[in-house]
Amino acid sequence: PLAVGHGEGEMYLGSDAIALSHLTNRVSYLEDGDRVELTHTSVTIFDENDQIVEREIHISTAASGTADKGNYNHFMMKEIHEQPTVVGQTLGTMIDPILGHVNLPDLPFDLSAIDRVTIIACGTSFYAGQVAKYWMEQMARINVEVDVASEFRYREAVMPTGGLAIFISQSGETADTLAALKYAKSQGQHILSILNVPQSSMERESDVVLLTHAGPEIGVASTKAFTCQLAVLACFSIALAKARGKIDDAEEARLCVALTEAPARMADVLNHEEAIKALALEVAKAQDVIYLARGLEYPIAMEGALKLKEISYIHAEGYAAGEMKHGPIALIDENVPIIVIAPSGRLYEKTVSNMQEVIARKGKVVFITDEKGAKNDGQDALVTIALPMLDEFVTPLLYAIPIQLLAYYVAVAKGTDVDQPRNLAKSVTVE
Repeated sequence: PLAVGHGEGEMYLGSDAIALSHLTNRVSYLEDGDRVELTHTSVTIFDENDQIVEREIHISTAASGTADKGNYNHFMMKEIHEQPTVVGQTLGTMIDPILGHVNLPDLPFDLSAIDRVTIIACGTSFYAGQVAKYWMEQMARINVEVDVASEFRYREAVMPTGGLAIFISQSGETADTLAALKYAKSQGQHILSILNVPQSSMERESDVVLLTHAGPEIGVASTKAFTCQLAVLACFSIALAKARGKIDDAEEARLCVALTEAPARMADVLNHEEAIKALALEVAKAQDVIYLARGLEYPIAMEGALKLKEISYIHAEGYAAGEMKHGPIALIDENVPIIVIAPSGRLYEKTVSNMQEVIARKGKVVFITDEKGAKNDGQDALVTIALPMLDEFVTPLLYAIPIQLLAYYVAVAKGTDVDQPRNLAKSVTVE
């Protein structure tokens, strides 16, 4: 994608509105096949048929100050600390706190008639989609598939007309996700996209868009966009369950209250920063790290492993804790840190049982749990991080933060480029 900035006596060409935000807030976007000629006073756009066309000029909301680290050493740390605020803002656009009700925009389809959902994304957004699969299947009792966009577009998926396809992207320009969207559209799917950047290519192709309100995310490794995606997906899951008659008004209100409490608890999690910073010095010595979890936290374990790989260049893998004995247990010794994520809940005892298997094999366990879990089983781990107690439904929002902090401080300890890790780009616009 290319953005054209319209100034006074000067015109600009940039990758997106953020890149131009210190120059102008008047931006138009080129479409596929367009070419543009700029002078200091004019913009002329030609379409793929070489005909002169007009492209709408948008007033960008990207503020120039968003590209400022403020008092932080890296954008990633700034964005980690912004999460309680931006998640609160995102929830505020979707939840009526008085009525305890999720407000969706007008949908061009009947939500109660949807009988299957396909979620498609790449990277961190894919893990947000996997969390949503648990939410939607448990609450709305609907079949949900989650696909990596780069695989989905080539496997010729069978998609009966009238299904709902949800696409998740921070930028709205991810090439594989955009191509998968166009395929799903050709198969008669209703297209709902969850995006952080307005006026993107994916927004133009979608039937409806739910915007996250994370603000511009500069660090390549996604943090606040991820938790805002979770917030939107949680709200949508509630609305879907309500539309399908699987929850009543009282349960909807209870879930909404749990969600609105999350930002304050996320701020509390940041109080563990110094303990995680000290832990990172040990993890930075490792060549391999394993993350284990079950249920809603399983995608968080995979996201934790991805974060560590992205910015510290340490090999890491996230596994369902119950799968450990089917292979990964062979890797465990005193040199491999094992990050166990286990909030109290119905899967807690099973996860702790897997943790004990690791400890019995001299694995170095980092136990990320809540106050109840720390009291009952924290003494067996090398390090225990005790997070606030919160409704099981919203734990992914909390448990995302310590795995982000750990990846950040391990990368700092190793001296890597945190905000721009090697070989990676913020928007992957090639296939």
